[in-house]
Amino acid sequence: MDAATIYLPPTLELKIDLTDEQFLQLCQNNRELKFERTQSGELIIMPPTGGTTSDRNSDLNFQLRSWNRQHNLGKVFDSSGGFKLPNGADRSPDASWVRIERWEALTSEEKDKFLPLCPDFVIELRSPSDSLQTLRSKMQEYIDNGARLGWLIDPKRRVIEIYRPDRDVEILSSPSTVSGEDVLPGFVLDLTQIW
Repeated sequence: MDAATIYLPPTLELKIDLTDEQFLQLCQNNRELKFERTQSGELIIMPPTGGTTSDRNSDLNFQLRSWNRQHNLGKVFDSSGGFKLPNGADRSPDASWVRIERWEALTSEEKDKFLPLCPDFVIELRSPSDSLQTLRSKMQEYIDNGARLGWLIDPKRRVIEIYRPDRDVEILSSPSTVSGEDVLPGFVLDLTQIW
């Protein structure tokens, strides 16, 4: 029997009732796709990004990991890392960071699956096919579920939206750098390669 190929639209949302274990298995069996699941159980299927977005995302993760290696304050995750948020959603930010004491509090089994927590810090990098409204909702969801700092980076508009608990979103136009503040002490993201 020949294998079938399914062509999906850039973003597809389905309501499928999956257990956490079934969702994890779906993700592992289809590594060429990126899956997320909303709080209400809608399955979101996203194809791989284009070269420009992938290069930018790689640079974001490189800078974050480099800072973390120097300070050893937590763990860095790329867009393949999944998180089971307190509200029940399964999300995979483009880059994220978790304080070391929160990481070490997890069991070995929890570390091998979607992490049962919200990252302390998240980055979402807007690709050409991403809806700005959808990304803004995700950023607010991260903050509502415990993220202490989040950046929505939009290279096309050259804008960074900074999300923090109990504060209005701060918008920076064409900054050359952005600070990790007290969440990531000493981390400054160089945006010259992102723009």
